[in-house]
Amino acid sequence: MIRETVSDKQAISMMTMFIIGSSVVLGVGSEAKQDIWLAIIIGILFASIIIFVYVKIHSMFPEKNLFEILNTILGKYIGKFISLLYIWYSFHLGALVFHNFFQFIKVVSFPETPEFVPLVFMGIVCIWVVKEGIEVLGRMSFFFTIILTIIIILVISLNSTVMNINNICPMLYNGIKPVLSSAFGIFSFPFAETVIFLGTFNFDKSKNNPFKIYYISLLFGGTIILLVSLRNILVLGCSLLESLYFPAYTAVELIEIGEFIQRIEVAVSVVFLYAGFIKISVCLFCTCKGIENLFNLDSYKVIAAPVGLLMMTFSCNLYESIMEMQEWAFMVYKYYAFPFQVILPLIILIAAKIKLKKQNSS
Repeated sequence: MIRETVSDKQAISMMTMFIIGSSVVLGVGSEAKQDIWLAIIIGILFASIIIFVYVKIHSMFPEKNLFEILNTILGKYIGKFISLLYIWYSFHLGALVFHNFFQFIKVVSFPETPEFVPLVFMGIVCIWVVKEGIEVLGRMSFFFTIILTIIIILVISLNSTVMNINNICPMLYNGIKPVLSSAFGIFSFPFAETVIFLGTFNFDKSKNNPFKIYYISLLFGGTIILLVSLRNILVLGCSLLESLYFPAYTAVELIEIGEFIQRIEVAVSVVFLYAGFIKISVCLFCTCKGIENLFNLDSYKVIAAPVGLLMMTFSCNLYESIMEMQEWAFMVYKYYAFPFQVILPLIILIAAKIKLKKQNSS
């Protein structure tokens, strides 16, 4: 098996782009309406708790990924069964993000283009970067993170002329229940999806700091999502926001700089695709690493192409309409993902503590 590591800086960039991923395109927490900012903050606080579990698992087995850890602490059969569950989750998540982005491209940019065209193009690039290795993905993530951050700050500044502070008033008008429900959804999508990185990273004990990587990524990615979501509600208002499939794109459409610079949303949509590309690549990478471990392959790179093509094909059959996609993302996904994001990591942590305690006592 190939051992690859990335620097803390690259890992933070990769995880930040993963967190931003499809969440900036689809939007999050619309159920909270004008209190969306509060729901995001609560979601970040919830995520900071479960991320401590992920960090602890990494710290106990610093040079192993999730699939190797499972074999070590749970044995051959149970370990491989849970590995299979996480292979499915990362594969399914990658397919979901694929579908999110080709729907985004189809709706906002190329409505007449057959859906397989953008799907195949993005898929080929993702397969290529996975075959090149996680170091290449890390370097690309660092570059894209800088570009994305600059673009988002610039766009929010340009939107400031059409913002209405009354759109976030009154606070808690519908009570705390919608806020907590939205916070749970935001916790699950996108913050706790970082459980995928348990299967992605093999940290170097002497070079990497899992605590620093996870928590800086959470705060950085969470801040960007908070700023974009707050911009969306201030510009669009609650009623319009709830009726849109891609609110961030619509908010950018309102920007006009004189008569010379218009249609800036086209450039911004390309930047959004960068984040989607990183997220899909991470999911594909994790899936391939899991299969490599499951079948004791020499390298995950030999299966990147067939697994990537299978992921693309599967994504085409996930939903019958964009409305079904939205319903899954915001109503169903948080319950589906909870075992992968919370229950299984807690079981793994407890099993790891018991295993290490027995080893120390013997």
